[in-house]
Amino acid sequence: MAALNLNLLIVTLIYIHHVSLAFAKVTLNSPLFTDTDDAWLSPSGEFAFGFRQLNDNDTKLFMVAIWYNMIPDDQTVVWSARKDNKLATAPAGSKLQITQEGLSLTNPKGDFIWTASSKDFVSEGAMLDSGNFVLLNGSSANVWQSFEHPTDTLLPNQSLQLGGMLTSRLTDTNYTTGRFQLYFDGGNLLLSPLAWPSQLRYKSYPVIDASGNASRLLFNISGDIYVETTNGNRIQPQGQKWVSNSSSSLDLNPEMNFYRATLDPSGVFTQYAHPRNNTARQGWIIMRYVPDDICNIIFDRFGSGSCGYNSYCDMENERPTCNCLDGYSLVDPSNQFGGCQPNFTLACGADVQAPPEQLYHMLQSSRYNFPEADYEKIQPYTQQECLQSCLHNCMCAVAIFGLDTCWMKRLPLSNGRVTDVNDHHFVYIKIRNSRDFYPGVNEELPPGADSNKEDGAKPILMGSLIGSLVVNGILLATVALLVLLKPKLKVVVPVAAASLLETNLHSFSYEALKEATWGFSEELGRGSCGIVYKGKLEAEDSCNVIAVKRLDRLAQEREKEFRTELSAIGKTSHKNLVRLIGFCDQGINRLLVYEFMSNGTLADILFGHSKPNWNTRVGFALGIARGLVYLHEECDTPIIHCDIKPQNILIDEHFNTKISDFGLAKLLLSDQSRTNTMIRGTRGYVAPEWFKNVAVTVKVDVYSFGIMLLEIICCRRSVVMEEPGEEEKAVLADWACDCYMEGRIDALVENDEEALSDKERLRKWIKIAIWCIHENPEMRPTIGMVVQMLEGFVQVSNPPPTFTMHSVS
Repeated sequence: MAALNLNLLIVTLIYIHHVSLAFAKVTLNSPLFTDTDDAWLSPSGEFAFGFRQLNDNDTKLFMVAIWYNMIPDDQTVVWSARKDNKLATAPAGSKLQITQEGLSLTNPKGDFIWTASSKDFVSEGAMLDSGNFVLLNGSSANVWQSFEHPTDTLLPNQSLQLGGMLTSRLTDTNYTTGRFQLYFDGGNLLLSPLAWPSQLRYKSYPVIDASGNASRLLFNISGDIYVETTNGNRIQPQGQKWVSNSSSSLDLNPEMNFYRATLDPSGVFTQYAHPRNNTARQGWIIMRYVPDDICNIIFDRFGSGSCGYNSYCDMENERPTCNCLDGYSLVDPSNQFGGCQPNFTLACGADVQAPPEQLYHMLQSSRYNFPEADYEKIQPYTQQECLQSCLHNCMCAVAIFGLDTCWMKRLPLSNGRVTDVNDHHFVYIKIRNSRDFYPGVNEELPPGADSNKEDGAKPILMGSLIGSLVVNGILLATVALLVLLKPKLKVVVPVAAASLLETNLHSFSYEALKEATWGFSEELGRGSCGIVYKGKLEAEDSCNVIAVKRLDRLAQEREKEFRTELSAIGKTSHKNLVRLIGFCDQGINRLLVYEFMSNGTLADILFGHSKPNWNTRVGFALGIARGLVYLHEECDTPIIHCDIKPQNILIDEHFNTKISDFGLAKLLLSDQSRTNTMIRGTRGYVAPEWFKNVAVTVKVDVYSFGIMLLEIICCRRSVVMEEPGEEEKAVLADWACDCYMEGRIDALVENDEEALSDKERLRKWIKIAIWCIHENPEMRPTIGMVVQMLEGFVQVSNPPPTFTMHSVS
């Protein structure tokens, strides 16, 4: 009995503790941490303020947010902390607290990530039932409130002032600032697409025309939304889908519903309602929205429109939907507004080795248009002449014919929208006859329901016959290639997940990797060749975190990158190289499975909110150099990486550097020291010999390492836009050379006391970097010599006064 009473007492105390946390105001220095589920709740518990993971899959980044806390299975975020119009993200272990100066978000090292400052001393904070988080002074007056800093959503009893704005998020689940903005200009309320990721506004479209007299946008406590003018009038958004409060079709009842008004990722300003009754699980209901047709209201020669490039917009069920052209697919399957890409190569110039009729056919449609994507207008012209002109013009991707006019369009196609089907509008899409660069996949892409191939049937038939012969030949070659590659890659049948990270390369099915990455939902990063997702390989007693690189299907080179990366890294083993676990080579899917690096990329750390300390940077440089020594000098087949840059250097949990992304790598034969190849790499890191049409050597990696060594020393990018009067600092390599020659190396590490206290090493390493980026590759040291210089075993001579380089490649 006594034990029962004790248990009841403990439960009661826990309950009282949680109630007091939920209902009390927030006192100074009361912290919230990313690794707990604590939050500051409003008195009714309807809203919560605290940390939210950026998605549901154990991501390492968090945001500070306000969300609906009492809606089952849908805790909708209505506000998030942004800094300079960008989402403020915090790593695991970060802390949020109220101080006398305001709200402060700090990382595990105590560095500030984001602050909400007040001009008055703060005494406490409070999460209100309105969804507004406020900071109060000693007189209990508001000195800061989230309502005055909205993100993409307004709540009842909140207003948007003349200087305020709403900026959409990128997607429904990606809280990065997106592509649309709602704001006041000239006394009217406007919407504009943005030149994402910048804040440059494209041509606007009106939401509320207040004749220049708007004073604020008000979302009143009853749930109605309108602009209040300077003379006291109320003007509602103009649109057929936005009805007035007096209409019988709109029943505003705040006692029955939650409300919010959100600028959606598609650019539509929408008012939503959700029943307060927890048993009613209808989700958020669209009440009204403006503009009525976002697909057609955006009409600008800049930007992609409501949908992304190479897709067209259609209004379905009161929402804009984005559709790819026939023969195209989404760049990011999880983002319908992210644009589309062709599932084939559009070859041009020297790449064309056959007549166009053998390579392509023209697929006919009629239900969409890209009115702002023309590069040529031909008139008068016939329908057949228009089709043939696009077929034979290597720059033409789509031709649109109307009456006697032919509009030629090249990629990327923008501002796509559905148009009325008629007898005077024809769309011709150039499609490759075979996707021969995807071995084993030779079937044609299915035509859309509205396609018609009568026009140009003869060239299509001829192209198909010839294409079939080509594909069959490639199939035979592919089978032989796979037979030869199989023993080299040690491809085996997948075994238990617990041992997957302990053996060599494994062949995964596409479905297995889709499941392991939760449907490719958690993006770690992206580059020119594809997107990298986080995943887990589950086992009974453990789980292995992985990174899955999904190559896109944009060009033939992607298939080459897949083979190159397998060949280059499949048999390597070094502590400073990322480990390749396995791959997927199924149908058109090309995926590479790597060990997961918990601390992201070197770029994230060097160019983040706070610079790493000097000794950590020294370790980074030495690790990268040793990894390159292995590639250049210790492999049976020397490997030129060709794309050394901070974005391709991963950092593990112990802050060890690992070289990754071998998609552009070039393997040398045993008797080769140089090779001829097309330009590879990233602007700013490319050695000058790439541009001289000469054979290149491993010294191109030395050049890239030199540029990156300067970035590690200075904690800044190789090329930046500087303020007026500081243009000399724009190109890091030029500035570093000038500072060294003029004896101003202190300027390169300004205010970095650790680096300045190690001045002898600092000066020596700057000299090493300068030698590495010498314009003449013969004058650059080998990477093995670079390591000996960095470690102090070899003396570093002074670079010549007449030193020259190619600093912006």
